[in-house]
Amino acid sequence: MTTVHLIDGTYELFRSHFGAPPRQTPDGWEIGAVHGIVSSTLALLAEDGVTHVGVAFDSVIESFRNDMFDGYKTGEGTPPELYAQFPVAERAMEALGVAVWSMIEQEADDGLAAAAVKYAPDVDRVVIMSPDKDMAQLYGDPKIVGFDRRKAAFMDTAGVWEKFGVAPQSIPDYLALVGDTADGIPGLPGWGAKSTAAVLSRFVHLDEIPASEGAWGVKVRGGAKLAVTLQERMTDALLYRDLATLRSDADIPQSLEDLAWKGVHRTEYQALCDELGFGSVKSRPTRWSKD
Repeated sequence: MTTVHLIDGTYELFRSHFGAPPRQTPDGWEIGAVHGIVSSTLALLAEDGVTHVGVAFDSVIESFRNDMFDGYKTGEGTPPELYAQFPVAERAMEALGVAVWSMIEQEADDGLAAAAVKYAPDVDRVVIMSPDKDMAQLYGDPKIVGFDRRKAAFMDTAGVWEKFGVAPQSIPDYLALVGDTADGIPGLPGWGAKSTAAVLSRFVHLDEIPASEGAWGVKVRGGAKLAVTLQERMTDALLYRDLATLRSDADIPQSLEDLAWKGVHRTEYQALCDELGFGSVKSRPTRWSKD
């Protein structure tokens, strides 16, 4: 069974930076986030059945979505010592023999979405290693699933229904109404998770919701007011949905064979470990490439 594993590099760096003790290079630079993603990736590569791997990074925090909406997330608040580790992390992943996508205009999530859509037809399964809510819109494809590494839990179509109460194709609409604080999407006033799920489970997309609450066919607390809000703020809602919709047209030039993991590049990897003071993982790779 051929499985493609896609890593959310940005998430892994944030997770390591805030979830592990600080760590410095021999020169005194903070490097704990890179050590974390290297360690977790080595663990992944040592697992049975991990044969094809790619990782996407937000090489630039801002994206085309910032031009669409002033309130969209920016790099503000990102610790400079963390952001400085992004290019080092990309070097490290390349040394590990993993395909790397450095996202500039688009986001890492768009890169992961594009890769998932590209490779899914030719493999048995694509596993997106990210807990991000917006990734759930991809899980309507039975070949594409999510995996939350902290919880060691998969998410498929049934999991999306269980967690959000809507179908995967409704996730952008759901986030448009409820909001997504992680991405700076405010949502619409009054529209909470329960009311949104109740209505979208019936009508799928926000612009298909009848203007009159009486035509909804479901009981929603404060439904009349919510209906008015949606009609008055429909332009905003459609913008928010567009922001939450992943783009699958990101440039992913590699073939499936290019993603095949052939081992860690010994010279590059060990030199990087010496540079960063990563003695504990220097000899940890289970396979070295032959090139």
